[in-house]
Amino acid sequence: MVMKLTLREIAEHIGGKVIGDPETEVCGLGSLDDAVEGQIVFLANPKLAGKVAQSKATAVILPPGAEGFGKNVIETKNPYLAFAKVLTLFLETKSQPKTVMAGAFVSPEAVLGADVTVYPGAYVGERARIGDRVVIHPGAVVYEDAVIGDDTVIHANVSIRERCRIGKRVILHNGVVIGSDGFGYAPDGKSYYKIPQIGIVVIEDDVEVGANTTIDRAALDKTIIGRGSKIDNLVQIAHNVVVGENTVMAAQVGVAGSTKIGRNVTVGGQVAFAGHVTVADNTMLGGRTGVTSSITEAGIYSGLPAIPHKDWLRSSIIFTRLPEMRSSLTALEKRIKELEGLLSERGANDA
Repeated sequence: MVMKLTLREIAEHIGGKVIGDPETEVCGLGSLDDAVEGQIVFLANPKLAGKVAQSKATAVILPPGAEGFGKNVIETKNPYLAFAKVLTLFLETKSQPKTVMAGAFVSPEAVLGADVTVYPGAYVGERARIGDRVVIHPGAVVYEDAVIGDDTVIHANVSIRERCRIGKRVILHNGVVIGSDGFGYAPDGKSYYKIPQIGIVVIEDDVEVGANTTIDRAALDKTIIGRGSKIDNLVQIAHNVVVGENTVMAAQVGVAGSTKIGRNVTVGGQVAFAGHVTVADNTMLGGRTGVTSSITEAGIYSGLPAIPHKDWLRSSIIFTRLPEMRSSLTALEKRIKELEGLLSERGANDA
């Protein structure tokens, strides 16, 4: 059955204002280029405004004051956010919980909340506590004494190690490992003695962790991922790290042990953090930045080592000119030697 919503219903959901017929129905979302009649589109980039006129969409989500070209419009300050909310609205499905399915193993000592789904091949260990409406997909492993909050989704082949704590409404994508041992070894002559990692990982509410990301348990206390943070695929977070609330990390970031990252920090892809550094709240780090020392003032940083982004841009311009500058310097050195030779000859002749 195709879901239909009126523009009035959508506007109420996103906090927007309808310009046109509020009872017009739409049955889905499309792009400016490919939408068909019955769909709603959005415009976030003013440079693409001309495409609104050409679109076959029934309605469009626009920022205040933008030209609607005669279409039904929902005005909102943030069309991109509104689009995400409308997409969620159309995708929401009320699937029925399947309880513990045949082929899953749940320890008799585990405690399960209401309306839980545990798929075949999943494992839930002794004394694990699973909240209401949690979904655990095939191949996921929940070790003993782990805790998972309400409405959390554990995708296939996730591992949640012993005693780790996962909050409410968390999403862990395929292959995530929570609570593997931190990388801790004490030198013992030419060999290394493993330092037992006896801490845990705490994932707070509303966190999302991308596929094949690993978050190591603390040596003694807690590795913490703050409420609302979003972590991309293939990220490595080492032991004793603290990530503040609503921080975002792109793919292939590496965070060494005992680093403290503040709130509302934006981390580009392949950023590397040295151990035991701190990063101020509201900082932005460009892709491939190397954070080798603490950043104490909020700002935009890039480069290796990390420097203010404007300085890095100036440095990058100089870097591209280095071959030319080297040639000029070589020519200048040659000219100086020639002048020195001439001066030396003149001095000898004067004598």
